[in-house]
Amino acid sequence: MSSIVKKRRKKMRKKKHKKLLKRTRFQRRRKK
Repeated sequence: MSSIVKKRRKKMRKKKHKKLLKRTRFQRRRKK
């Protein structure tokens, strides 16, 4: 069970990272 939870956490982390990247990209565009 612990392995499944770890895998789920990794997936969530990746999704969060993608959202963060998108936000930073939008901010850079606005600055320009």
